[in-house]
Amino acid sequence: MTAGFVAATLAAPVWAQDCPGNPDALGTSRVQTLEPGTLTRVGVMQYPQTLPLSDKEVVLTFDDGPLPRYSNAVLDILAAQCVKATYFLVGEMARAYPAAVRRIYEAGHTVGTHTEHHPSRMQKLPIEKVRAEIDDGIADVGTALGDPKELAPFFRIPGLARSDAIEEELAARSLVVFSADVVADDWYRRIKPAELVRRAISRLEARGKGVLLLHDIHSATVAALPDLLKKLKEGGFHIVHVIPGAGDRIEIAADPAPADNSDPPWLAALAALVEDRVDLPAPDENLFAADYSPWRAVVLADDSASAVSLALPAVPQWIEPPAFELAADEPQLPAPALPVYFGASDASGSN
Repeated sequence: MTAGFVAATLAAPVWAQDCPGNPDALGTSRVQTLEPGTLTRVGVMQYPQTLPLSDKEVVLTFDDGPLPRYSNAVLDILAAQCVKATYFLVGEMARAYPAAVRRIYEAGHTVGTHTEHHPSRMQKLPIEKVRAEIDDGIADVGTALGDPKELAPFFRIPGLARSDAIEEELAARSLVVFSADVVADDWYRRIKPAELVRRAISRLEARGKGVLLLHDIHSATVAALPDLLKKLKEGGFHIVHVIPGAGDRIEIAADPAPADNSDPPWLAALAALVEDRVDLPAPDENLFAADYSPWRAVVLADDSASAVSLALPAVPQWIEPPAFELAADEPQLPAPALPVYFGASDASGSN
């Protein structure tokens, strides 16, 4: 499926040989523009379609930030390699760290949203709270950006915990739902950077391409990222930067009156939501306690809990590793609800 995706003319990719001070950089091979009304849900972990990537093409995505201690390090690493990524930011984190949000944007990365509070069971929330999580997250990230027009209409559901009701609300706002094609398990408290890299590369090699889900709030991800980018280059992978088409708009409310003839309608609604937004202290990290089951199956688009067909071959079951030292102030957000990648399904070689 390639309809609606065209080579960008305004955002030129940075080829590896053009990366300042790093002729051996991975670089960004091309920019892919997602035009409105084409793909509305992407990621084969949950949906039948994903971004139309060629073999050996990878889209890097980062969830749950910003958290400056780690987000800034991730940005430095990406900049050194001239790599562009897509960020799905949490609203309350954006309120706490607006400078980090602006740095992400000013570095040329795509900025999407990931709710206001990252609820671990969003599919269980009353619909009013679902709407508030979506809209407040958009409002806070848009405010932190300084120019809400630069916010991409891309959204990732926390924990990939989809439901028909959530997807209907996202569709009403013209948001593209991003699931993922490949994960690296970087939310595990004790995962070692080398194991994180091994999982990401082995799963990308098994699929041949894909949208990779990472998090920019964990020290293990920061430690692993340089080697991950190095191994992507050594493996012949190429980075694709996904941006929204010029016609994309986020619909916050039904048929709001435009502020004037020059602004799109959704900006007037957004302004009403953000007029009282102020920078706040960082969220209480105790609110992000890990209460998930790592073997929980992902919820598929047909509401099936079975994910055997999504299992990747040659990925052995993860044995609890020796303790990996984490900073005391590192938040632990609930992990995405994942398909059962391991065990008997690996032996089947299903893909």
